[in-house]
Amino acid sequence: MDFSALQALAASNDWMAIFPEVLLGCLALALLVLEIVLPKSLHSSLPGVALFGVLAILPSQLLSFSVGFIEGDSFNGLLHHSYEGQVMRVFFLLAAVLTCLLGTVSLPRQRVPRTEFYHIVLVVTAAMMLLAQSNHFVMLFVALETVTIGFYILVSYFRGSPASLEAGLKYLVMGALSSAVLLFGIVLLYGVSGNPMLAEHTATGMNFDSLSGFLAAHPHDFLASVGIVLVLSGVAFKIGAFPFQIWVPDVYQGAPTPVTAFLAVGSKAAGFIVLLVLARTFSAYAWLTVPVLTLMAGATLLFGNLAALTQHNVKRLIGLSGVSHAGFLLLGVVAAATVPLGYGAVYFYLFAYLLASYAVFGVMAHVAGPDDADQELAHYAGLYKERPFLALVLAIGLGSLAGIPPLAGFMGKLFIFIATFRAGHYGLLGIAVVSVVISIYYYFSWIRAAFFESWTPPADEASARPAPTPVGLTAGVILGVLAACTVILGCYQGPLGMWLSGR
Repeated sequence: MDFSALQALAASNDWMAIFPEVLLGCLALALLVLEIVLPKSLHSSLPGVALFGVLAILPSQLLSFSVGFIEGDSFNGLLHHSYEGQVMRVFFLLAAVLTCLLGTVSLPRQRVPRTEFYHIVLVVTAAMMLLAQSNHFVMLFVALETVTIGFYILVSYFRGSPASLEAGLKYLVMGALSSAVLLFGIVLLYGVSGNPMLAEHTATGMNFDSLSGFLAAHPHDFLASVGIVLVLSGVAFKIGAFPFQIWVPDVYQGAPTPVTAFLAVGSKAAGFIVLLVLARTFSAYAWLTVPVLTLMAGATLLFGNLAALTQHNVKRLIGLSGVSHAGFLLLGVVAAATVPLGYGAVYFYLFAYLLASYAVFGVMAHVAGPDDADQELAHYAGLYKERPFLALVLAIGLGSLAGIPPLAGFMGKLFIFIATFRAGHYGLLGIAVVSVVISIYYYFSWIRAAFFESWTPPADEASARPAPTPVGLTAGVILGVLAACTVILGCYQGPLGMWLSGR
């Protein structure tokens, strides 16, 4: 038997290229082993092992793309290692660190296993990092489904809460539907590009480079057009874009606060990285993808902001505001089809969104009580008088999400607007400006409750508001750093200035 072909395939398996993901997998397995071998008295230290383990992996990733990084493919074209992908690996590691930190605040209030939570977070993080480097539909689908299945478990992790179980069931149904739509689109594209009746028949239609070449040679194929629309629809489910956002409010409300944060930031970022890669792959079909994404962006902006106006539960509010942020990011994706600045604007926006969102979710984790799904605007009344530090962090985070200068969120929206203007999408730009104005109302309603309203307990339910969790030293430092970075990044974009050149 000739093993030369297998040897040639194995030669391209560069395991050092995915060294951070391998470390995350080993750390995830180590947590389970430690839970078995360590006495129960030491189990409380395992969250710290997960947290500091990810922090230890972060420098290796920073070093990997800052010293001698070379772009290229590995694993026979399954992965493409680009500078953008390396930066997003850092992004997902930061999200994992912050999610683990929120877990140390929220999980002790529930009678649930803790080690398994951090194990799943690490596995999902590794899958997101692979997703950001995928260059093949097989790799994309496997990594995306690993992320999705992990979130099925995390969303319903508070199994004693009916709201969490309901959210998990809804996310399961909608996630399965989106996966089916995505897979059907992939099958159509593979079937068309691998059609033996075509002169350009190729068996590698699942590779993005090969598929891009095929689409360029056949720019108006009907089945390819249907496949592209289905693939974009499947990804739109993941990012919560209109009209596939129906699951967002219920899932965000019922999921544990750390999971809601990870879903809002990590999962959304992973979806948009996939969308940017697919937009490049489908560039020959810009006549189809640009109008579809344009309509989706405008509708997402309007729906997310208008629906958030009537919300009193802050988790539903932040979920619907996340839909509107998906709309802003879609503006960048649409603009990137003709203006390189669009790519940089999306990446900058994601980092600004990470800082502001985790600052807000950090405050929410401390204000929430045992019933994690019951977080009302009224619970924040008088927060500044009782917990001025939390109120200040909340105001900075919400101000950044609203796009108030000189915070990072303002600069993120500004770069998106500039890219949209340069691309000539003036109608979308008008909708985006109106959306910013609308969003100020509900964000500032939250700030007003924290700073200018006093808590008055209902006559029939004096204990309606939960007692805030004390802010520990580590949590306080991290929240302070997030707030400070939000302000600094709004005033000085040096650390991420490379993206503004359209790299």
